[in-house]
Amino acid sequence: MNYSQKIKEYAAKIGFDACGICRADEVSPEVVEHYEKWLESGFHAGMSYLEKNPDKRFDPSLLVENGKSIVCVALNYYPQTKQKEDVPQFSYYAYGKDYHDVMKTRLSVLFENIKQIMPTISGRAFCDTAPILERYWAAKSGIGFVGKNTLLIIPRKGSFFFLGFLILDAELNEYDSPLSINCGKCTKCLDACPTKTIEAPYLVNSEKCISYQTIENKGDIDPLIKKQLSNHVYGCDICQKVCPWNRFAQPHRIEEFIPKEEFLRLDAERLKNLSIEDYRSIFKGSAVKRAKYEGLMRNIDAITV
Repeated sequence: MNYSQKIKEYAAKIGFDACGICRADEVSPEVVEHYEKWLESGFHAGMSYLEKNPDKRFDPSLLVENGKSIVCVALNYYPQTKQKEDVPQFSYYAYGKDYHDVMKTRLSVLFENIKQIMPTISGRAFCDTAPILERYWAAKSGIGFVGKNTLLIIPRKGSFFFLGFLILDAELNEYDSPLSINCGKCTKCLDACPTKTIEAPYLVNSEKCISYQTIENKGDIDPLIKKQLSNHVYGCDICQKVCPWNRFAQPHRIEEFIPKEEFLRLDAERLKNLSIEDYRSIFKGSAVKRAKYEGLMRNIDAITV
């Protein structure tokens, strides 16, 4: 049996939009050096967890004993229905249910299907939950390439995708190769970013990033960044919206990612007066809860003063 092809068939049946498979080798020295220099420059800002477990981050076989293969899948989250443009904006990825839960469920189903044809196999599923260089492995598996905004771009599909991984302790029949494609001379993402967080191609300074400041940052928003927030209240999709590849983006078909009507009705006035009870109701099971109520209200104050 061609296990690699069967896994891809299972992934498509479950609803994943792309699937690629590569060997679980150590990360290339060039990528390790780039990552370490990025940390040394402090470009990870307050995300200290990105400094931890470098051994596992650069060698996936340490995450799964005797790990030999990595299955990478992508799930589209480009919204069917969007917020009105004149209301405080939430990043598309946070419109519906928390992607961690949605991806975990589907990855579990995929793993169980694989066990049906490979009963002795062992492994683990990951979705933004372990020290993995996700976009690196997605590119190694051939489903896309890393753009100048450091996001994974899937040709003729775009970048509005969640990534998930299975690290397996078995060799598979076939492995995919990285794509021989890149952004070329395009610099639309660098040019469009209001805070110039993309300081050079493939180099993001998180401290300047609107998404970092409104989601990961637990303190006060940098005053210089606050002036550039415009109406971004949670996250930012500017570098994706201007990317030419996203002209191919198609609405997802995932029920869990469909936003609630009460979410779509949120405007500046409703958000300004949002009670903690309303927050818990509207954002129950949502990725927005990562910023917590206090963080969201901080963001709302920052764009409505």
